Amino acid sequence: RKRMYDAGKIVTGLIIFVLLITFPVWYNELTGKASAVPEPKIVTKEKRCVEPTPYMKEAHMQLLNRWRNNVVREDKRIYESTDGKTYSMSLTNTCMDCHSNKAKFCDQCHNYVGVTPVCWNCHVIPKEQS
Repeated sequence: RKRMYDAGKIVTGLIIFVLLITFPVWYNELTGKASAVPEPKIVTKEKRCVEPTPYMKEAHMQLLNRWRNNVVREDKRIYESTDGKTYSMSLTNTCMDCHSNKAKFCDQCHNYVGVTPVCWNCHVIPKEQS
């Protein structure tokens, strides 16, 4: 009959491992220092975006990539949304009309999720508006 003489060390090691791996989660919960989900504010006369808000929150980058491909590769410049309304496929002339403050709208969410979009590699960063 074999006995496990190092069972105490193994259990202790597993407990320390679990504590270290879960440390960021429970530390943020205990201290209340977790980042709040950004709620960007839009000042606009428009009632909605080119597509519904839930879709835009999740898939705006895919939409912008399709727009880029349509404009640059196929010379198609008009987008028809799911509700039948048409828009010019333009980051600076369509999107930035409503999302006019890059720092308060775009950067706030992109920084929260830790992404660096390449939009501004080609496009001129618009003059900030309130």
